[in-house]
Amino acid sequence: MGSKIVSVGLDRLVDNPGNPNVMSKGTFRKLVCNIKQTGLYEPIVVRAVGDEGKFEIINGHHRVRALRELGYEKADAVVWDVDDEQVGVLLLTLNRLAGKDDLAKKRALLSRLNRRMGAKELSRLVADSKAQIEKLVNMKLAKQPMADGGGGFREAMVFFVDSEQKRIVEAGLDAVEETEGNIAQRRAKALSRIASEFLRKRSRDGKIS
Repeated sequence: MGSKIVSVGLDRLVDNPGNPNVMSKGTFRKLVCNIKQTGLYEPIVVRAVGDEGKFEIINGHHRVRALRELGYEKADAVVWDVDDEQVGVLLLTLNRLAGKDDLAKKRALLSRLNRRMGAKELSRLVADSKAQIEKLVNMKLAKQPMADGGGGFREAMVFFVDSEQKRIVEAGLDAVEETEGNIAQRRAKALSRIASEFLRKRSRDGKIS
């Protein structure tokens, strides 16, 4: 695989029909706005196909779409020499093998940018909404001991349930006997124990490795 960045005409780029990655309209608008304002974007990844000088997109379908909408004629690209099987693996991994944010560093970065441009303008360029930016910038982060004795920031998990699902989840959490920590900490431990037990059962049944 090469790493040299080349300029490729957008009319020579074709989508990979098997690309499973999708992007919401709101996130796509932010991508367009970001490229429009900064003029910067991560080079797309392509491979040469056919005998007509065409290139198939491996990573960067939405960036190409955004560039077309903005009137670009060419895109910066990295050309990889990969076969169909390798492309399939890449389509399943390039947009998903990523780390997670360090909450303290993310808050510091958002705070610095927020002072310069404000949460409303910033929210047009990053994945977080105006409300999320303001909440994170204004929240107080307190280090608390993790279950393994180390230090670190606890992470929030947000999901929505209907009334019946809520009743079942609450009953399940209450059924797990946890005595250490405050209510939130006890429930977090209970949820972790329930999930761990489910994974152990699936592993025993041979459904996961």
